[in-house]
Amino acid sequence: MILLTAALAGPTSWAQAQPAKPVAAAPAASAASAPAPVRPPVEQRQLKPGDYIAAIVNTDIVAASEVIQRTDRAREEARRRGETVTNELLHKQALDSLIDERAVITYARENGPRVDEPELDRVVVNVATQNKLTMDELRKRLAADGVDFKRFRENLRDQMLSERVREREVQGRIRITDGDIDKYLEQRQAALQDRAQLNIAQILVPVPEDASLAVVAERRARAESALQRVQAGEDFAKVAKDLSEDANKNRGGEIGLRAADKLPDVFVDAVRDLKNGEVRPQLLRSGAGFHVIKLLERQAGKASINLVVQTHARHILLRPSEQLTPELAARRLTEFKRAIESGRATFEQLARANSEDGSAQEGGDLGWVSPGGFVPEFEEAMDALPLKGISNPVPSRFGIHLIQVLERRDVVLDNKQLREQARNALRERKYDEAYNDWMKELRARAFIETREWLD
Repeated sequence: MILLTAALAGPTSWAQAQPAKPVAAAPAASAASAPAPVRPPVEQRQLKPGDYIAAIVNTDIVAASEVIQRTDRAREEARRRGETVTNELLHKQALDSLIDERAVITYARENGPRVDEPELDRVVVNVATQNKLTMDELRKRLAADGVDFKRFRENLRDQMLSERVREREVQGRIRITDGDIDKYLEQRQAALQDRAQLNIAQILVPVPEDASLAVVAERRARAESALQRVQAGEDFAKVAKDLSEDANKNRGGEIGLRAADKLPDVFVDAVRDLKNGEVRPQLLRSGAGFHVIKLLERQAGKASINLVVQTHARHILLRPSEQLTPELAARRLTEFKRAIESGRATFEQLARANSEDGSAQEGGDLGWVSPGGFVPEFEEAMDALPLKGISNPVPSRFGIHLIQVLERRDVVLDNKQLREQARNALRERKYDEAYNDWMKELRARAFIETREWLD
């Protein structure tokens, strides 16, 4: 299988990229007063025999086969999560998501920054390199998969354009005032006045993302066995060394003293009613698996908001596509984690060969970053890791990540740095709302004609 995405983030790491300068936008007409979109000339994609058009979006189309493929994938994901969703709803969600993608792509083609041929050539070479192929081998592999090389290049160009336009347009909509920053810092200072620090130990029995019911049951039984041994009086650290599959098991499962707001909420909630030295009487289930939790120490703390914990981390990023589903990307990253932990490969080697981020050539190294420097889902997973610990696959809006924490340090920020950190954190808070508003406007301005539906 050819990985159709490449390192599109450019020379700057996704996690460190500064927001684009706001772009002056023309006043948007209301949906009620705007004239009906006029159907533009359609740039016909080549449909496979037996396929047909499901929707026209501006100058592009959505093929019925794409809707079917995405619906099937969503149905399989729902089945693994144990959810029951009607086929009609899955079909509608699949079609809507594809229409959104085409709306972004067609807008980006007309309004995005130009992607010149040498830049596109470099991305194509990166794809070949990541798949350990020469350019001739890449062409042959694509042909064997029924993929036209010219269309392959244009798909990559569309991905680059869409990503750049999306970040530019969304970031340009986010406005952070000095008053917003003042309020944010006041709230943080108030929260710090009575902030607790927690030292938690855990026994982790992980559950694979695509685990069957039988595997889940087996993992639960193993975790319950660990809990029973601890409750029977056996030393927690010994049981952790015997059964835990966490990176800090050799320390008896001890995560280390951390501020409560730097730990996952599920951990903080799990020990809320515990005293020092007590074990939670029930298993804790999280996205990682089953946990046996012990509160080693709770300290009431007071600190200055200028004192922050910076993290030095690295990551491997895979970007899902039609050819590389999120599930396949997660499985591939899980294989990377096993290879690293078994000593068959190093993190740096796998990052250089596979990561689709600008940090790949540095072995995935992201440098030192203060809180708020990463998207929330990435930062939450990173903060839960012990030193040298490696995460399970972590999804974000950029793709799927494998994260390793290398170092942590306490740093005192000056007021200018503190306000910039607050600005970045507020931008992340407002990103989803700004993105949804942009997509609504984009769809309202687009010509959209649906041609099929599931009866």
